[in-house]
Amino acid sequence: MPQETSQHQGSQIVLLGTGTPIPDPMRAGPSVAILVNETPYLIDFGPGVVRRAAAAAESGVTALAPQHLNTAFLTHLHSDHTTGYPDLIFTPWVAGRADALHMYGPVGTQAMTDHLLEAYKADITERLHGLEPANPRGYQVKVHEIAPGVVYQDANVTVEAFPVNHGSWSAYGYKFHTPDRTIVLSGDTAPTEGLVDHYRGCDVLIHEVYSAVGFAARPPAWQRYHSSVHTSSLELAQLASKAKPGLLILYHQLFWGQEEQDLLFEVQEHYSGEVVSGKDLDVF
Repeated sequence: MPQETSQHQGSQIVLLGTGTPIPDPMRAGPSVAILVNETPYLIDFGPGVVRRAAAAAESGVTALAPQHLNTAFLTHLHSDHTTGYPDLIFTPWVAGRADALHMYGPVGTQAMTDHLLEAYKADITERLHGLEPANPRGYQVKVHEIAPGVVYQDANVTVEAFPVNHGSWSAYGYKFHTPDRTIVLSGDTAPTEGLVDHYRGCDVLIHEVYSAVGFAARPPAWQRYHSSVHTSSLELAQLASKAKPGLLILYHQLFWGQEEQDLLFEVQEHYSGEVVSGKDLDVF
């Protein structure tokens, strides 16, 4: 059940999945929900996203009932962030979502969406024209391929996208301006000096991280990869020390043989601000 880690009233952050490509049964694929005035906004949709949302709803965060999942943002197209995409398209429709899903993401999001809808064409046809009752809009997806800057605005939030360095991918982080907090999610990224400008002074920074201690034992090819496109515990501590978020939440954590508390300590040893290790279904 969701672990309420704060008595904060107003906007809510629910960590639906804090995992990585490693199939850890305790950590679903990366996905974060931000709720404002009982309206949910998802960022990424790794494996298990809709069932994690249903679990949160059953435990009291009722705005995350699957039929309410209408608006989502994608950081990049890596499979661990998108394997839950067909789940997000079709399961809420079966559960009663009546309107199209609005999807905001990098170039390539439209092509991925088109291929998924084609792959499930027989399912869509059967649900629309067979005996099973189904509405004609809940499976539809309205894709908005984004560029840096403000990509979404409504009465609850203004959402900015900023480019991040995740290799050759077109990849983004997101900054949510809500009535009571500014919330930043890094997406997958190597540390760059420009990130500090996007992070600086935010109320909550949700950031990917890998263990610097565990990294030392990784094979050279993987060391080359992770050091080029991800952020180590020591690098994150440096970024956070400059940006000074109100709260730093670790997610998408690569432990590599270290315990969760060990990775948290690696950050805390070099960063004096408030930092927590995020777990699936934590609420902030």
